[in-house]
Amino acid sequence: MRLLLDTHILLALIERRIAAFNAGVRALLENPEAEFVASVASLWEIAIKWRLGNLELAFDLDALPELLEAMGVELISINARHALCSVEPEARTRDPFDRLLLAQCKIEAFRLVTIDRALVDHPLAARTT
Repeated sequence: MRLLLDTHILLALIERRIAAFNAGVRALLENPEAEFVASVASLWEIAIKWRLGNLELAFDLDALPELLEAMGVELISINARHALCSVEPEARTRDPFDRLLLAQCKIEAFRLVTIDRALVDHPLAARTT
C-alpha cells in the first residue's frame, strides 16, 4: 500500500508526534508494509508557511529532503499530469496544495493519509476508521 502523507501528517511523523492521532491513523503510520510518499507540494507548503512565520520547525528546512530519505519516505515531484488534474472539480477543496495532493493520489494510485476534515471522506483518502 502506497500512502501519500498530507502535509500535517508528514510534519507529525518527522517530529515524532503521531501519538496524538486516532488509532486508525496510527495504524497506517505504523504498518510495516506501507510505503510512505511525500510530495514536493508539501515541502513547498512547509517552506511558505515557515517563511511567513506561520510554522515553527524542529528541524532545518534545508535538510528536509535528506531527512525524508533517512526515514524511508519517498519524495515525488510534481509533473504536468498532476498539475492539470489538480483543477478537476471533484477535489472538494479550494486549497491548491490539497488539490495537488489529491491529483497525485489519483494519477499515481496512492491513498492520502490525512486528518483534514475536508479530505477524510474523499474517495482517495486512506480509511482510518
